[in-house]
Amino acid sequence: MSSTENMVFRVQSGGALRGTFRVPGDKSISHRSIMLGSLAEGTTHITGFLEGDDSLATLKAFRSMGVSIEGPEKGQVTIQGVGKHGLKEPQAPLDLGNSGTSMRLLSGLLAGQGLALTLVGDSSLSGRPMRRVTDPLKEMGALVETTESGTAPLVIHPVKALHAIDYELPVASAQIKSCLLLAGLYAQGETRITEPAPTRDHTERMLNGFGYPVQQQGDTISLNGGGSLTACDIDIPADISSAAFFLVGASIAPDSDIVLEHVGINPTRDGVITILKLMGADIEVMNRRDVGGEPVADLRVRSAMLHGIEIPEDQVPLAIDEFPALFVAAACAEGVTRLTGAEELRVKESDRIQVMADGLKTLGADVTPTPDGIVIQGGGSLQGGRVNSHGDHRIAMAFAMAALRAQGEILIDDCSNVNTSFPGFTDLASTAGLMISVGEER
Repeated sequence: MSSTENMVFRVQSGGALRGTFRVPGDKSISHRSIMLGSLAEGTTHITGFLEGDDSLATLKAFRSMGVSIEGPEKGQVTIQGVGKHGLKEPQAPLDLGNSGTSMRLLSGLLAGQGLALTLVGDSSLSGRPMRRVTDPLKEMGALVETTESGTAPLVIHPVKALHAIDYELPVASAQIKSCLLLAGLYAQGETRITEPAPTRDHTERMLNGFGYPVQQQGDTISLNGGGSLTACDIDIPADISSAAFFLVGASIAPDSDIVLEHVGINPTRDGVITILKLMGADIEVMNRRDVGGEPVADLRVRSAMLHGIEIPEDQVPLAIDEFPALFVAAACAEGVTRLTGAEELRVKESDRIQVMADGLKTLGADVTPTPDGIVIQGGGSLQGGRVNSHGDHRIAMAFAMAALRAQGEILIDDCSNVNTSFPGFTDLASTAGLMISVGEER
């Protein structure tokens, strides 16, 4: 699709969600499986890999650094690991597209490789803050340059060695934590990172799965440099961030009843379930099991009368990517929902607080954005209307679900980035009962 074309979601009002299905694989775990599988010794087999633009950007980056990777073929990927020091200097800058996870984690993983590298991204990624990772990397002895405004391109210069640091995260961010842990694999001594609140721990779990010991004591995570990674098999659970749209859709649409299979319910990621249950959602967690160190379950969701809540601040880092969907739930709930402590939402793929507030107002909701959150007065009925996702995949999908409770059709502009996290979203959603079609306009 050329840049002059605008992918539009057209969603008819009403409907109910029904059926049993599995959403695509977890994006966070897909990224990390490629990174660690490439640095491991031996052959790593992956199933359930997310074939979205973001995780494919990570895969292509490692291919261009000389790693042999077969697939993805129906979620199957095979990586011939090159060991911790086997990456080669690429011929060209590594283009990471729209993926903040790729850029932030790779800046740490590549800082101690002794290679000269440049990391670039699309216009959205090139506007996102990167000093939060490059500043602590410099403390470790890395040479990573940003633009004057602290954004990509990131230019990594070879250094002889990194040294471990004790670092207190200024914000709860799994991306910064993971970046520094991956740099710590190449640092002399023990890298220690203290977080202000728990964040997703996929990096720690997967490092342990590859035989690289990571310790956690209280809110401090640590590892020693110099060890090696051993290849293993990884079965990636369905992404709870993608499941979130269906959790909300089935909760707000009358007569809905769905089962989402094999969803990752890592306790550092399950805030969306906790928050929806506090709002009165009917979510049943069934068939809990452990797959490759990650907890998974099937989630049954039936429609429920939701009510507004004060969202507990300790849940914010555990649901940071799910708030666009949760704002739609709040607009359909009775009473007031208040979110505080979520400044991070303003520096995602878009300013998610402002963009969601603008769109919900267009649909007739009573919404007040605040510097670190939002106040949503629910209970009114949503109207139809035309909203702009600003190229943000999660905003596009959230507004698609809003049509289940709207009085008229919703048109959503700028939706092509949905493929970054949820390829096949429109097909799966329409099979489940959302009346959605895709068009293009010049």
